[in-house]
Amino acid sequence: MPESATILDDNLPLTVDSLAEQFAACGLAAGQTVLVHSSMSKMGWITGGPVAVIQALLRVLTPFGTLMMPAHTSANTDPAHWQHPPVPQSWWPVIYQHSPAFDPAITPTREMGVIAELFRTWPGAIRSGHPIGSFAALGANAAYLTANHNLEDMFGDRSPIGKLYELDGNILLLGVNHENNTSLHLAEYRANWPGKGSIHEGTAMFVNGVRQWVKFDTLRLETDDFNQIGDSYEAKNGIPRHKVGQAEVRFLKQRPLVNYGVEWMEKNRAVDK
Repeated sequence: MPESATILDDNLPLTVDSLAEQFAACGLAAGQTVLVHSSMSKMGWITGGPVAVIQALLRVLTPFGTLMMPAHTSANTDPAHWQHPPVPQSWWPVIYQHSPAFDPAITPTREMGVIAELFRTWPGAIRSGHPIGSFAALGANAAYLTANHNLEDMFGDRSPIGKLYELDGNILLLGVNHENNTSLHLAEYRANWPGKGSIHEGTAMFVNGVRQWVKFDTLRLETDDFNQIGDSYEAKNGIPRHKVGQAEVRFLKQRPLVNYGVEWMEKNRAVDK
């Protein structure tokens, strides 16, 4: 969405103060542990842009809470799997040999949005060490959430998503829908259905301080039904939707959604893809 589309005569610009009030009205509160997926362009014109959004979230959560956001780096994957867009096979060896190794301090996110990209560099934020599916977190539970992010278990029980489940944390979908909800990947890891399988993945990372292209097997992820799962869960449990600025917002507990997702996938993912 172009910035001009967010400038409306009948709406005042959003501020840290107004954002904090609206986040609190959604159910965000001091001391919570919350994973946020976001699209700033959906919210409207914000005085201070992504800085104001993060400041407002942290104000409501207070230092006793924990804010987490995705910091994924999907460009640091095997180019043989790339589709949006694909690259010529003749390029693959160059990518294998020369892609910079993942570095939590400098490797940028890809397609996570400007709020998440800023948050990974926020003072005090800790980023997990997964070279593809990392998360950044700040607050009381940040160190626990981001520690020892297992390579093969990108979004499973040993990941920040799995640890959020242990902590009975929350999800805030800010201007995005369940297609962006990585917590449903934890349901994929736990569920069993015909056709569930793995893929051979690769990534550039440091091994004992040396840059290497590392190959590993990981779950083949599917997101085509995430909106159906999430919307069905919301309807069944009467989960209200909110507004922050112009953006539709979903705020919900993660654990019951993941449990529902496991049941839904085992019942409905019956076709081998």
